[in-house]
Amino acid sequence: MSDVRKALIVGGGIGGLSAAIAFRQAGIEVDLVEINPEWSVYGVGIIQPANALRALDAIGVAQDCVAEGYPFEGTRTFNADGTVLLNESRFERLQPDLPAMNGLTRPTFQRILVDAATKSGIDVRLGVTVASLMQKPGSVDVDFTDGDTRTYGLVVGADGIYSKMRELVFGADIRPAYAGQLVWRYNAPLPEGIDCISEYLRDGGSGGKAGMVPLGPDLCYIHTGQVWPADRPVPRTDLDVMLREQLAPHGGPLAELRDRYITDSDQVVVRPLESILMPAPWFLGRVVLIGDAVHAPTSKLGQGAAMTIEDAIVLSQEVAAEQTVEAALTSFMERRYERCKFIVEASTQICRWELGLERDTLDHVGLTARSMELTALPI
Repeated sequence: MSDVRKALIVGGGIGGLSAAIAFRQAGIEVDLVEINPEWSVYGVGIIQPANALRALDAIGVAQDCVAEGYPFEGTRTFNADGTVLLNESRFERLQPDLPAMNGLTRPTFQRILVDAATKSGIDVRLGVTVASLMQKPGSVDVDFTDGDTRTYGLVVGADGIYSKMRELVFGADIRPAYAGQLVWRYNAPLPEGIDCISEYLRDGGSGGKAGMVPLGPDLCYIHTGQVWPADRPVPRTDLDVMLREQLAPHGGPLAELRDRYITDSDQVVVRPLESILMPAPWFLGRVVLIGDAVHAPTSKLGQGAAMTIEDAIVLSQEVAAEQTVEAALTSFMERRYERCKFIVEASTQICRWELGLERDTLDHVGLTARSMELTALPI
């Protein structure tokens, strides 16, 4: 093992909690700080593709996610009016005891990770984050916003796309890029007969799409995208009205959900699609960043969380190996950079296709297929 005996993880989301569990499995003492004073999360549901489930299995929580979610094997595609366009497209299982894909509510996923991390014996402090840090030969001294100071062998920044750790360590020049779209989501009852991801295409997909993702036996989330100018504020009121307008061209079960259940503006989740890809390396000395802090894709491939969980596992493996910290972080970069870079760039290209840009040079189906081939490879 490297000389890291104690690590600090900054951020208590998917990446931070996954890293905490993985590090504890490797025998490393872990402190975790999360700026939010409680374990609340933003979002309605999450898709867990096969490589995410494989990674979650490595930290012992995949079966819990499947048990509390909705496992399925593929997608079904409809025209906007609700008529079937492609009856079923099946995904590949990467482990025989796990499905090809799983849908899960975001709060449920957070609870599963928090429970596993807590049971692993990490020291958690909510409402606290890093104020400053000082790197020394062989360690990092960290000053916290609660006035405490502690020393670590490694500091892991897992604080998301708007990472303060990224700014603290690498400066403020690296910022998320807006992809030109908003994504809308809303939880609703799962319609009868919807047993996998169901997508509704307008004008063959060139006019946009909407869909439903099962999250449990009686629950799904509705999603759709909308082209939105960068200089126009994201709406904050009458969101249910706006979402129904976005879904107006659609028929079938999606139309029934629209008309019957999308009635509460406070339950609508809308956010801009943004991405970031920080150039290598993602570490400086004994401070390393993972997940959305350095490689946040848009949601077009459903791989953001999967890439983050994979980061956590690979980082723990390298830090636990018999090598120096510099060698461990260098090896981490070699294993992760190109894989994550492809996902970020491919998801951004799909956004550009949907915006009507570069249509002659983009094979949407081919990009998606290549991403599935890539993520099926071992991490």
